[in-house]
Amino acid sequence: MRIAIVHDWLVSYAGAEKVLEEIYKLFPSTIYTLLYNKEAFKESPLGQADINTSFIQKLPKPTKWYRYYLPLFPMAIEDFDLSHYDLIISSSHAVAKGILRNAKQTHICYCHTPMRYAWDLYHQYLKELNLSKGVKGFFAKFFLHYIRLWDYSSSQRVDYFIANSNPVADRIRKVYGRHAEVIHPPVDIDHFSIAANREDYYITVSRLVPYKRVDLIIKAFSVQKGKKLLIVGDGPEYKKLKEIASKNIEFLGSLKNDELKEYLMKARAFVYMGEEDFGIAMVEAQACGLPVIAYGFGGAKDIIKDRITGVLFYEQSEDALLEALDFFEKNEEKFLPERIRERAKRFSKEVFREKFKAFVDRVVNETS
Repeated sequence: MRIAIVHDWLVSYAGAEKVLEEIYKLFPSTIYTLLYNKEAFKESPLGQADINTSFIQKLPKPTKWYRYYLPLFPMAIEDFDLSHYDLIISSSHAVAKGILRNAKQTHICYCHTPMRYAWDLYHQYLKELNLSKGVKGFFAKFFLHYIRLWDYSSSQRVDYFIANSNPVADRIRKVYGRHAEVIHPPVDIDHFSIAANREDYYITVSRLVPYKRVDLIIKAFSVQKGKKLLIVGDGPEYKKLKEIASKNIEFLGSLKNDELKEYLMKARAFVYMGEEDFGIAMVEAQACGLPVIAYGFGGAKDIIKDRITGVLFYEQSEDALLEALDFFEKNEEKFLPERIRERAKRFSKEVFREKFKAFVDRVVNETS
């Protein structure tokens, strides 16, 4: 079969790109994407792939300013001519699923989420950018209305949806009216291991952006100054968050995989406040045998067995986190590292490859 792979954009090597990498290994094919930063993929097989980019690549500073080109994304993705392929596999959290196809082609979409700033984060997105009112706000709302219409209509071009978690499958059903099979993202479980000795600190790994709610974690640990917190990650909120942090909180910035592994292995527990579509960082922590203390919505519900491999809390507030930390510390000996790691193996690369290939094979057999 002639297969094409479509991905939103290749700017940085993050969770969605790790999924794409495994899909590419299973089906080495030409990749179509809006734009490509080759420097970010030097150590990935994607750096050796045949990659076709859109006209967005030729605009000024595309890998830096690409979010400002959002109004052009639907046109750019529809501009790709994939009419000579039999099977299209898209990896989409924005526009990749909107690729045009003909009646003879089959399109499978691995959906990381419906476009969040057009749907469930719409009002939060406008507030954070101060676009709730005024002339700029009017045009922003008008554009996002158009994006919602396009996003829904383009979802109907997909023949088969795969969701990366049960909450995302539910979101696909509510937003697009479509069924999605759940295949969790691949995590390199073998890269992580259980340390012989732990140190007395908590850790979180996150992009420092508003919806991750790292500010609430900082506020909680600023109240409990006897607890040490390490924050791994970078982003536009870095300076603001550092200004409100107390002395028991340390910012480590972005780390390489081996450095991250060392910090995770030695931590007491992993803390998370954001509502994730899945949450690869939480699985990586569990692969080190770490209990995860997390906000109990989104992908955390798929990953964590409450009171067994971690502690879930159900309000995004410092008080809710402090209560969960208190429960953890009183019952710490019950969270067994070996049991936590064993449960994390459900999300291994091998499991992903097996399930994804079986899904594609089934679809091909049904449509041939």
